[in-house]
Amino acid sequence: MEITASLVKELRERTGAGMMECKKALTEANGDVDAAAEALRKSGLAKADKKASRVAAEGRVATAQADGRAVLVEVNSETDFVAKDENFLAFTEAVAAAALAVDGTDVEALKAAKLASGESVEEARAALIAKVGENVQVRRMARVDSGNNTAAYVHGGRIGVLVELKGGDAELARGLAMHVAAMNPPYNTAADVPADFVAKEKEIELAKMSDKDKAKPAEILEKIISGKIAKIVNEVTLAGQPYVLDTDRTVEQVLKAAGAEVVGFQRLAVGEGIEKVVEDYAAEVMKQAGLA
Repeated sequence: MEITASLVKELRERTGAGMMECKKALTEANGDVDAAAEALRKSGLAKADKKASRVAAEGRVATAQADGRAVLVEVNSETDFVAKDENFLAFTEAVAAAALAVDGTDVEALKAAKLASGESVEEARAALIAKVGENVQVRRMARVDSGNNTAAYVHGGRIGVLVELKGGDAELARGLAMHVAAMNPPYNTAADVPADFVAKEKEIELAKMSDKDKAKPAEILEKIISGKIAKIVNEVTLAGQPYVLDTDRTVEQVLKAAGAEVVGFQRLAVGEGIEKVVEDYAAEVMKQAGLA
């Protein structure tokens, strides 16, 4: 059967594969578009398996929000170049939309979820790998299911935040999400700071003090140490930090004025916790040229 340009075009639009790959698949399938599409899908899965061990530490964080649900998903690629590719961007947005219908934060359940196109997230991921030529991983997700004020904010595609706020309004929730994105507080309030963290900081502050200060009466020494610890606790808590949209007030003061309380927040940053491979291309070239 003759493999016409229209057949190749149809298969390309259906699968997103390259022209030569489509023509080859159609030739092998004797012009059967369905069989050729299935072959390309299997080929994509094979390519995905081969690339699965390659480090994917770049990527995007995407968000979706509807009907009291808000989600963040992190999807990784090997390079920032692919992370900006329109196919990759469309995939991350589609995955975020699919995550709204998934209960919990299990990534395996998300991979099995259906996209608007009818294919699963995992099938679309394999097809994307075949298209962009890099390892792509759906790494993790975060979610809030609540009737409270909830904000989902993504900064530059690389940092995503969810904030759940009791009281206040949507504008305040979004402002707090922007604050968390910028300041990355480890804890919400002083009550959330672990006792061992406080004990360690006391030990450090005491070790930094001069012998003269250490010789002061116990109650005065305790007051000095307590003041230093209070400052440290403010620095590591959302409530204690100066609010980024109004630095004359702390977040705690802003919340009190609005009659609001932060129930919790979640923050995802692209690639955090992944050990990246740093390539020294100049050294590699010199080595291959026998100059090193």
